[in-house]
Amino acid sequence: MCADDLPAVMDLAARIHPDYPEGEAVFAERLALCPAGCLVLPGAEGLVGYVLSHPWRVDGPPALDSALGALPAVPDCWYLHDIALLPPARGQGAAAAALALIGTRAAQAGLGRIALIATGQAAAYWRRAGFTPLDQPDAATVLRSYDPRAQLMARGV
Repeated sequence: MCADDLPAVMDLAARIHPDYPEGEAVFAERLALCPAGCLVLPGAEGLVGYVLSHPWRVDGPPALDSALGALPAVPDCWYLHDIALLPPARGQGAAAAALALIGTRAAQAGLGRIALIATGQAAAYWRRAGFTPLDQPDAATVLRSYDPRAQLMARGV
């Protein structure tokens, strides 16, 4: 992903995740802080997906539509903030390939796990991908910023 991709990424985000709106500043900050964790999936007629991810601490996941300020000095996970695919791009292995690449980035950073917040009904998908729920009481307020069913989950790289 590069800065020129942000308008198309914002369009995808609005189409794929209308219930979880985030401003362009959130995407731009993630890209600036961790370009290696921000990916796009090109299609025949433009972008069909994106990933936002970065090193972080599992005990304090970021709230929806919030700035990070900086990456932690001592991260303990690679945090998958968002993965979004248009329907035609789903079921083609793109999500698995993105997770594998994120796992590689995490391992290169010396991090042994990937964490995320599963929203809505997505927890079932993430369980199939090897993620398990984490009990982090301090994250309850952040989870509610997404939705009442949001779950903090993690898996090894």
